[in-house]
Amino acid sequence: MILKDIIDIIESAASLSTQAEWDNSGLQIGHRDAEIASVLLCTDVTEAVIDEAISRRCQLVLSHHPLLFHPLSTIQGLTFQERVAEKAIRHNIAIYSSHTPMDVYRRGISAQMAEQLGIQNYQPLTPEGYGVIGNLPAPLQLEELLCQVKERFRPAAIRYTRPTGEKISRVACGGGACAEFLETAISQGAEAFISSDFRHHEFLQADGRIMVLDIGHFESEQFVKQIFLSLLAEAPLQLYTAEADKSPVLAYS
Repeated sequence: MILKDIIDIIESAASLSTQAEWDNSGLQIGHRDAEIASVLLCTDVTEAVIDEAISRRCQLVLSHHPLLFHPLSTIQGLTFQERVAEKAIRHNIAIYSSHTPMDVYRRGISAQMAEQLGIQNYQPLTPEGYGVIGNLPAPLQLEELLCQVKERFRPAAIRYTRPTGEKISRVACGGGACAEFLETAISQGAEAFISSDFRHHEFLQADGRIMVLDIGHFESEQFVKQIFLSLLAEAPLQLYTAEADKSPVLAYS
């Protein structure tokens, strides 16, 4: 299959026209006319992931986070980005990333979070499409919600604030760093907001108005691989989910 045709399938759902100004989604390395038979799906393009792509003889790595957010001034193997770029070029491996376009895709990252918790009738949290909000199948007490989040997302740790009541029904989800939408979640009646990268003052900002659950950046976006699998399910490709795709953040307790 030609790389251009694979890109067309991805962008038919998550158009590059929807990416944030600061983002660098799209084809990072490779030629659009390259022949692709095997694809490795991941959240982050790390050295371990590119080594797995080499061992599996994949011609394409399809990721959520771009390898290159900023131009490389040199390629000397001094950073992981330089080493990955060099290996990919040497082994004729293309890299394509769908970051913020996959965030705002209606069945994208945040929708996958909602699906994991069985949230019903969820709708976009923001007009741009970041985040979703909906209702749990049944109200949950604090421990029940924490247990479900731990089971479905497998975070190294959950940082959270106290709930506003005895039970939680209405929940907002935001893949990646969505703390900026905290007030939006509150204004739409969310009793809990599951996302990542909350800072200390944002936990304070919750101020008893909403329960904040920070599950970790990677953990909130890990199901992007399932989205890629779904989009490419009928394509004549061998698809692999990267076993080396793991959160770089560990927790000690």
